[in-house]
Amino acid sequence: MHNELTKEDIRKMQEELDYRRLELMPGLIEEVKRTRAFGDLSENFEYKAAKQAQNKNRSRIRYLEGMIKTAVIIDGRSDDDSVGLFDEVEIYLPEDDETETIRVVSTVRCDPRKGLISRESPFGRQILGKKVGDRFTVQVDEHYSYEAEIRSIRKAEDDGSVPLLGY
Repeated sequence: MHNELTKEDIRKMQEELDYRRLELMPGLIEEVKRTRAFGDLSENFEYKAAKQAQNKNRSRIRYLEGMIKTAVIIDGRSDDDSVGLFDEVEIYLPEDDETETIRVVSTVRCDPRKGLISRESPFGRQILGKKVGDRFTVQVDEHYSYEAEIRSIRKAEDDGSVPLLGY
């Protein structure tokens, strides 16, 4: 399996990986050593917390390494009149009689609460490549779907302002 990521995704992941390995890990190792000296480990909350932080950091490092190792670089550009990655798109939802502004982003940078929709989500798969005025149906699952219409597209590029997902 591979992960479809942009060059900026990989740059951001490598930057975080370097930070976690070179800056964060040495401090976490020292904290484990320091708290281990407090005595009885079975009742040493500080030691347990330090070990948890160290393990969480190691887990994130493994995740980032795996994502980078299996990455396939994608280009999010599209025609001038169709939706591509990182474009700002105004969507009309007739069911709710509401308009929303969203951006379709790579999976490692999505945050639906902020209008950042994954390109791999049902909505993201439907909207990529569409043009102003296009109506489409988003099939969420076998029981629920909804209609949407593209009202406007403002072309944008991946300027790095959208952060990676945490965990």
